[in-house]
Parts: sequence; structure tokens; C-alpha cells
Amino acid sequence: MSDQKTLKIYNPFNQELIKEIPMMGKKEVMDSLETAYGLFQNRSKWIPTFKRIEILEKVQEIMKGKVEELTNTAAEEGGKPYQDSKVEVLRAINGVKIAAEEIGRLTGEQIPMGLTEASVGRIAFTTREPIGVIASISAFNHPLNLIIHQTVTAFAAGCPVIVKPASTTPLSCFAFLEILKEAGVPEGWVQIIITDNDIAESLVTDQRINYLSFIGSAKVGWYLKSKLAPGTRCALEHGGAAPVIVEKDAKIEEMIPALAKGGFYHAGQVCVSVQKVFVHESIARDVAEKIAAAGKKMVVGDPLDKKTEVGPLITPKEVDRIEEWVNEAVENGAEAISGGKRISDTCFEPTVLWDPSQDMKVSKEEIFGPVICVYPYSDREKAIEIANSLQYHFQAAVFTQNLDIALDTVQKLNATAVMVNDHTAFRVDWMPFGGRDASGEGLGGIPYSMHEMTREKLMVIKSKLL
Repeated sequence: MSDQKTLKIYNPFNQELIKEIPMMGKKEVMDSLETAYGLFQNRSKWIPTFKRIEILEKVQEIMKGKVEELTNTAAEEGGKPYQDSKVEVLRAINGVKIAAEEIGRLTGEQIPMGLTEASVGRIAFTTREPIGVIASISAFNHPLNLIIHQTVTAFAAGCPVIVKPASTTPLSCFAFLEILKEAGVPEGWVQIIITDNDIAESLVTDQRINYLSFIGSAKVGWYLKSKLAPGTRCALEHGGAAPVIVEKDAKIEEMIPALAKGGFYHAGQVCVSVQKVFVHESIARDVAEKIAAAGKKMVVGDPLDKKTEVGPLITPKEVDRIEEWVNEAVENGAEAISGGKRISDTCFEPTVLWDPSQDMKVSKEEIFGPVICVYPYSDREKAIEIANSLQYHFQAAVFTQNLDIALDTVQKLNATAVMVNDHTAFRVDWMPFGGRDASGEGLGGIPYSMHEMTREKLMVIKSKLL
């Protein structure tokens, strides 16, 4: 009888076993690294630019024929409702398109010479080269689209990549790698590893890794960065607390659907989910009650049911955690205007908490669940100060009809992106995306990732003819 460990994949809604996958030992993982490193070191094996574009165009075509299949895989393993998982799949196809188009923009520039006597007789220019072998560690909440952002970008930039999908949601990654193979990606350029965290750490900290792309918890991300080999670059994407400032002139009826969707989408399991909503005291209660009413109308349940709007948490222990955090807030003075209770072992009610104390976990930490906290304020400057007081700074938002107030708030909120009259979770895949301070380092967004996955080389030619 084999003693090989297996990874069990469960449906997060009904906890049924979907599949068991054999886990790789250290030798297999290091063999994957040796393969990737060998490809990069042998320049004759590099895939020509035009060929990478051709392959990625073929990937798009294959994906378009598998939208339903990919949607169901993502929804079943990740718990994001069918309707939102389908949007994710379509985004992923567009992401491949963006990467293919961006290849031609990975260019250098001419550096002026002859500006001093010592530089006469020379011409200089830069080119961009692949950075090397990339290790990508992914998260569960977008099981296909995150894989696109962490593998297609590397391949498009000319880098071999080894990806470790989230242990709860690897099936979308396997499905995508089959598509890459069908499209003609040569063996070894995009590899998947299913292994434990210690072995994954051995991989990413190996000196043959040139770049780490990490999406996950701050604790793990900063730890891995501290262990990287000298010269290994990285992009770390952690979470945030997504503050929103709502001024008294905000258009409430237009705003409510955006805030409710931004907070309850994928049961709040998004790194930029609406979490902390600071509202001018003259309209705060009205806004809180309207968000609560919108949440109550949402259909919570089986993600494979096309009517479902809010699915399960990724594991039952996450339901336990959110229940503990909400109970702590209520016991210490917060009011649950709506929700506040588990529906089952796997689902939690869309919840609106009124004015929890700032020293409660729901106010201090990333909730990563279907919970929106509403805080009344009289002084916008003070609300911004509280919003900025956490160590997490990712995306934020302001709702107002006053352009000066909007610009002032955008300037004063500590965030990498501030949405004006839109929710914090807005994203398109060609924009820069990433946290600052404890929320991460480096930028995602397909063009930005591809740029980071290359490095410049300067060529200076000396000639008497120049």
C-alpha cells in the first residue's frame, strides 16, 4: 500500500469530496525547478516572441470553448456563485488577450550619448529580457483568474514558471494547464506543484528562483520574503480593510447596490471587499439600513445554483471565525442591523454592523467574510484618520458630488487606489493593483506584472563612425 500523501479537495458548500490529488515530495518539486532552470539557462530553448503570441491566441480560443466547464469547476471548488464565477472565466480569457498584446510593449529605449566629450562616438539603448525562473503561490478566491495573472504573465514575458495553487482550489489550475498544453506551450515552461508548505518554501527560497509572485496572507508573504535568496525579486499581494468615506451629499440610491455588492460579493472573500464604511452622521443610519436591506434580499446558498448571489466561506473554520468576530463586536456595543449569524456550517448571513468599537477585530483586521461595518462621523478628517490608522492600505473609496471633497479625500486616504463614487472592489485586469505597507509590495495587473518579470540590459556601442 502506497504511503504517498494526497490532497483532498472538498466542495465548500456541502463538504462533499470532489477529488484526491497525489502530493509531490521534495525531489519531485526540485526536479521541476531543475527543468525550469535548465530551460532558462539554455537560451536556444527560449520561445520566440511571435510564438508566444501565437500560443496565447490559441489559449484564448480553447478557453472560449470551455467557458461552462471552467465556470462549474471554479464554482464547485471555490464556492464563488456560478454567475460570478462565469464573470471570472470571461475575465481570465480577456487576461490572456491582454498579456498577448502586452508582449509587444516590453521594449527598451535609446539612451542619449554625446552629451559630454567623454561620451562622444557611442550609441546606447536598453532592451528588456526575461528575469528568470518564477515561482507563483496563489490564493483560493479567484481560482482561475489569479492563475492567469501568475502564470500567463510569466510565460508572456519569456520566463519559465512553477505555480502552487491554493490547496483548497487546485482544479481550475490543472484545467488551465491542460489548455496551455493543448495550445502548444512546450513542456516545462508552466509547471504545477501540489506539495506541503515546507517543500514550497524550499522551492521559493532556492537561489535559482529569480522572482516570487505571492498572493495570500501577510504573515506568510512577509515570512517568505525574509527567506528569499539574495537578488530574488518579489510581488506580495495581501489583504486590506477597504475603507469607504461617504459624504452627506452622496447619491444614496445609486451607492447602495455598489456597496452591498462590494461587501458581500464572494461572501466578502476578496482582498478589497467593502469592509469599513464611514458615513456622515446625517445619513449614516439610513445608509446602514439600506445596505442591510440589500443584503437580506441576496440569495445565499449553493454556488452551482444560478440564482445564488452569496456562496459559502471556503472552509467551516472560517464560518466559526467570522461568527466569533461578530459576536465579540456585538457583545461590546455594536448592533447587528442585519445578519450576524451562521446559516449553516458553511454559510454566514450577509451582515451589517452598526458602529463597532475601533478595537474590535472587525474594525482592526481584514474580515474576509460577508460583514460590512458602518461608522457615523461628524468630521471627515477624523474619519480619514481612523481609516488610515490600520497597517493595511490597499484600495479605498469616497462617495460625494463635490469634486473638491473627492480630490481632497483621494489625496488624504492612504491607499494604492481610491475609487470615486464606486466600491472598493472595482478592478480591471490592465490597471495597477496591489497593496502598500502591510498590504503588500510590488504591483499586479497584467501589464505591470509582465514589466516586473523582465529586467533591463544596456548596450553601448563605441564606433568612430558615430
